[in-house]
Amino acid sequence: MKTPYYLIHKKMLDEGMEKLKAALKEYWPNAVIGYSFKTNALPWVLDYMKRHGCYAEVVSEDEYELAEYMGYERIVYNGPVKGKDSFLRACRAGHIINLDAEREIGWLREFTVSHPEALAKVGIRVNFDLEAMCPGEASGGEEGGRFGFSYENGGFSKAVEELRAIPGVEISGIHMHCSSKTRSLGIYKAIAETACRIQKEWGLDLAYVDVGGGYFGGLSNKPQYADYLRVMSEILREEFDPAHTALIVEPGTSLICPPIEYITTVTDVKKTNRNHFAVTDGSRIHIDPLMTKKSYFYRTEPAEDGRERNTAAKQVVSGFTCMENDRLFVLTDSPELREGDRIIYEKVGAYTMCLSPLFIGYFPAVYLEEDGKVTCVRRKWGAGEYVQQSMIEGKKV
Repeated sequence: MKTPYYLIHKKMLDEGMEKLKAALKEYWPNAVIGYSFKTNALPWVLDYMKRHGCYAEVVSEDEYELAEYMGYERIVYNGPVKGKDSFLRACRAGHIINLDAEREIGWLREFTVSHPEALAKVGIRVNFDLEAMCPGEASGGEEGGRFGFSYENGGFSKAVEELRAIPGVEISGIHMHCSSKTRSLGIYKAIAETACRIQKEWGLDLAYVDVGGGYFGGLSNKPQYADYLRVMSEILREEFDPAHTALIVEPGTSLICPPIEYITTVTDVKKTNRNHFAVTDGSRIHIDPLMTKKSYFYRTEPAEDGRERNTAAKQVVSGFTCMENDRLFVLTDSPELREGDRIIYEKVGAYTMCLSPLFIGYFPAVYLEEDGKVTCVRRKWGAGEYVQQSMIEGKKV
């Protein structure tokens, strides 16, 4: 197979799914898994998640339409930029909708007027001060998070009162997802405690508590699904009965990051007066599109040519693009890399395929490995895929 390409290891994906389901069964059997489309929306992955009983967790009109196209019968509609048309379709279909913006309350009013016989059940995304509860851990830091209705300044209470005043609308859930730098158990303790505080104050009859995602996955030295579920369950049971209130989890990274690798080949070795470079046909943009990571999980597989290798004090492994910052890592005091050697990056399934740009090289192929058999589940893009739906001299391609 021509490199670069992604490789999905199905057994590892199955194992992650089984661990999540087992943890939910033990700590909160009345549970829903909403797979995060934004993390990796490869059609094969979406079909896999649907076959395993996951709901589609989407945050835009495009993602909502993709969920419909892929045949999902249950959708969790989140996010601040929902489209009005898809929002109203979701209301009619009875999907789970977590409100994030004031305009959505206005859309609900319109819906109840045009559908007086319908009962619109919605959830409210709660914006609470996670940084105060877990100093140094919230992604927004001192600036705070920007999603949902603020608990501290009265935005949440205002939303509750507005919704209660709309005939035909029922508050059926709260959405507590928070982005964190640490993915620590303390984050989920804070989420559960805030959900209980809200329940005590408002006495809501909730069909679900949506605790979102953001869990570790595939790392034995980090918290496991069972750890997260145990911590949340112990607190949530103080105010919520699992038989009555479902728990919604929205995993993305923890499920799809571990089982996917990115395989590249060394194409050239170049020495300058300042450095020793190993150039590959892969790129940082395919495993770290935002170029923010400090390190990667990887391994090298030398080509078997029978020749001895010298040791190099320093080798800079670089990508195929013309950007100087397309440098992936540095090898020190290691055998010299040669043309034909392979470098495999591990745990790259999250926020890679969906964020990789069409810069210089188009989307790589994706393969599935199952019981030793390898199948292509997405062909490499070429010129034909790149120009599709474009106009050339007034003609649609």
